[in-house]
Amino acid sequence: MYQAYKLADDQIVLALKNGGTCLECGAQRGQKFDFLHRQAGLSSSAYFGIEWNPEAVAAAHRKGLNVDEGDLNRNMNFSDDSFRCIFGLSVLEHLLNPCNFLREAYRCLEPNGTLVLLTPNISTYFAMVQLLLGKMPSSGPHPDSESLIKREIIFQVGNTVEPDIEGDFPSHRHLIVFSYRVLTTYLEMLGFRDINRRGFGLYPFPNFSQRILERIDPYHCHQMVFVAKK
Repeated sequence: MYQAYKLADDQIVLALKNGGTCLECGAQRGQKFDFLHRQAGLSSSAYFGIEWNPEAVAAAHRKGLNVDEGDLNRNMNFSDDSFRCIFGLSVLEHLLNPCNFLREAYRCLEPNGTLVLLTPNISTYFAMVQLLLGKMPSSGPHPDSESLIKREIIFQVGNTVEPDIEGDFPSHRHLIVFSYRVLTTYLEMLGFRDINRRGFGLYPFPNFSQRILERIDPYHCHQMVFVAKK
């Protein structure tokens, strides 16, 4: 996850190195602004965010950041060609209408703008084993019951059950999860070009073999980073 986030962060900075505005989707309290201010010289006037949790939005406003309360399942309240970079890190899997979000991201990007996504992959060997055993895939859609999720987990690679899973604004429930190939196909259908993709974490193979195996078979890695141009 560290390597996946680092690649995504680097690509966002690269997209903004010559200026322009950005939109953080799932912005929370404006979590990426300080990083982008340091690394890309981004000003607060060039940073915009969308977040569905009103408490997080209020915290962002107290910091003077342009974060709007909104639902990424619906159309964005921005004009066409508004942003140099739009990014959503660990966001796509939490949406009921992720395809609409991707269409809106394409519309709101300026020509040659950059979309950066980090999201889990449903098509993993790990998930296949769980399904064969009659269990819910850990990276796939999650039920909204902590007790049911705990009962379904037989192997665990991280803290899968989070304390907000049954709350009004759960940050850790996965609703719709793409596969590597399907996400590639849909971005191409929308008109995105220069789609660069990386996979991270090919479980259950041991850590020492991960770097090589990720290059050989990114299609079944646990996490995916996509960078695409409009």
